Amino acid sequence: MLRNLASSLFLTERDAELDDNAPKVKGRVVTTLPKAKEVRPLVEKCITIARRALPHAESAEKYAVDAERGSDAWKQWRASDQWRQWADARAPVVAARRRALQLLGDKQAVEVLFEEVAPRFVDRPGGYTRILKLAKPRLGDAGARAIIEFVGVHDRVVAKSEKPSFGDDEAPAEDDAATGDDAATEEAASDTPSGDVAPDAEASAEAGNDAEPAEEKKSDE
Repeated sequence: MLRNLASSLFLTERDAELDDNAPKVKGRVVTTLPKAKEVRPLVEKCITIARRALPHAESAEKYAVDAERGSDAWKQWRASDQWRQWADARAPVVAARRRALQLLGDKQAVEVLFEEVAPRFVDRPGGYTRILKLAKPRLGDAGARAIIEFVGVHDRVVAKSEKPSFGDDEAPAEDDAATGDDAATEEAASDTPSGDVAPDAEASAEAGNDAEPAEEKKSDE
């Protein structure tokens, strides 16, 4: 069961344009939560095996030939020492493919693993998958469902909020308005001489002088 589930996860990354049973979303499988937790170590192990074999595959490409299999050029390369160097460099890749086939049991899934999935995680030391719990349970037995998927495809992107920027035309207008208010204040201050007293102040002073005799008369009585 775990082999089939892991193979299904890898097969979602295949080219399924002309396939009747094409996956809805690549790199994602919906299953129960316990199954997702059990199959995750198997998937991680297979990806690690394939990722470690990638440098050997790149070194073997130096001794490879582009001639068609069975042609005269291919036969000549097959009989040369270059083929022996290619075979020695590719030996770890063959061993890794056999180990992955032993774990998965599906040749197509192994092909997708080495060609599509492993090159994506060359610089990643681990943590190739994640499990997301679903709120809606499974119909029938109400089992907890979850999604197991490869990281790096459906990742959430956190966008920082941008500060508001004002145009060049708005800033001078604000400066002009502030300058006009300051000028009006200065003009109002300049209209009143420093030595004169404002009319309101004189009226309040006279009212105060008138009130003083009344208070003294009351005190005398």
